[in-house]
Amino acid sequence: MRILYTLTTCPTCMQLKLDLKKNGKEYEERQVDKNQEWLNEALTYADTVPIMIEDETVTVGFNGSMG
Repeated sequence: MRILYTLTTCPTCMQLKLDLKKNGKEYEERQVDKNQEWLNEALTYADTVPIMIEDETVTVGFNGSMG
């Protein structure tokens, strides 16, 4: 299961979501500005979004391509 913490107004988050969709990768999106519990969870990993959790790997930010 891939979890993606985002903000609704984050352009980097939008790019990451587009890239994941283009590559056929499924994810559960958790918009931290809409849910306090998700914000609290995200803050345990980093203080900026996007944050992607995949298995035991945490990725903060997005460099432009998931390939």
